[in-house]
Amino acid sequence: MTNRIDNTFSVLKEKNRKALITFVTVGDPSIEDTHKIMNLLVDAGVDIIELGIPFSDPIADGTTIQSASQRALANGTTLKSILSLVTRFRKNNKHTPIVLMGYYNPVFRHGIESFCSDATNAGVDGLIIVDLPPEEDSLLRTIANKDDLHLVRLVTPTTDEERLSIILDGATGFLYYVSINGITGMQVIDEKTIEERINFLRQKTDLPIAVGFGIKSSEDVRMIQKYADAAVVGSALVKKIEEIGEFHKEGELFNFVRDLSETHVP
Repeated sequence: MTNRIDNTFSVLKEKNRKALITFVTVGDPSIEDTHKIMNLLVDAGVDIIELGIPFSDPIADGTTIQSASQRALANGTTLKSILSLVTRFRKNNKHTPIVLMGYYNPVFRHGIESFCSDATNAGVDGLIIVDLPPEEDSLLRTIANKDDLHLVRLVTPTTDEERLSIILDGATGFLYYVSINGITGMQVIDEKTIEERINFLRQKTDLPIAVGFGIKSSEDVRMIQKYADAAVVGSALVKKIEEIGEFHKEGELFNFVRDLSETHVP
């Protein structure tokens, strides 16, 4: 069976379209609400869903996602409840890729082999572990690959050619380009820099390239999709979820995401 991430990028490429990836923190404001939001995202045109594993010390995240993690943990969200959520989602959705994004500690505590097996059985397609560098991920990568889980690697604006070769060695699924230096949701992206860096990365890899961090509007998404294979919206969506508190197809959140999805390159 082809990994859903591979299949999605392949189908979109045939249609000359680019992907919209959205990030939500599981359990904020509740597991039940996250399930509603996941279905809403698909209905609104999202291609890939990143599920944030709440963590007590999210060092790569800005205040918006930090606060969401704190609320989710206070609500009792666990890795087990996250995997149960994915299992429930898969009962009615067999095609939308799910990527778990988070920190290594919860994975390690769960047990690497058990985590990869449980994630695959639940219907997860990829992992982004933001504090696990390539030099340290061989065990997780080996087990994940056996379970048909992609381990997505991160590239930053300061990644040089030597470092990039290390990152690309073993990278699967897609390459996640962090568009700014610093934490999530804090700075403004620069189009010229994006164009230059994506062109550089394309010379080094055939993997699809997704761009995240700092993408807040449909205009940002449209600009990113001119150069990359996917745009990732995270903090802006998490903030919108915090502000709204009601999630249904005719609501403000749906309209916000639909506006983002309608910026697909034709």
